[in-house]
Amino acid sequence: VQLQASGGGLVQAGGSLRLSCAASGSIFRFNAMGWYRQAPGKQRELVARISSTGTTFYANSVKGRFTISRDNAKNTVYLQMNSLKPEDTAVYYCNTDPPLRSLWGQGTQVTVSS
Repeated sequence: VQLQASGGGLVQAGGSLRLSCAASGSIFRFNAMGWYRQAPGKQRELVARISSTGTTFYANSVKGRFTISRDNAKNTVYLQMNSLKPEDTAVYYCNTDPPLRSLWGQGTQVTVSS
């Protein structure tokens, strides 16, 4: 089973996107969930995480601009991205935190033009 992120696209700097990721209940219910991204030539990094009880963490680079949330009834985690910058361009993935190798999906491309 892989987690499939969706909602990416091409947006101008300053714009917004909302990413979604649905998981099975067995994966979602008791795990912290994270959004990760990988830019060309860079390592994959954790952007935001949310615990099973709703406690959030953000990387400094996105703090104040991105918001992670989860809908436990829908087993879905979201990433609202506002004030996007060209340096946010990357493939975005969702996974548990810490991540499970078997759950990496193809991700969704986010491209921010200047």
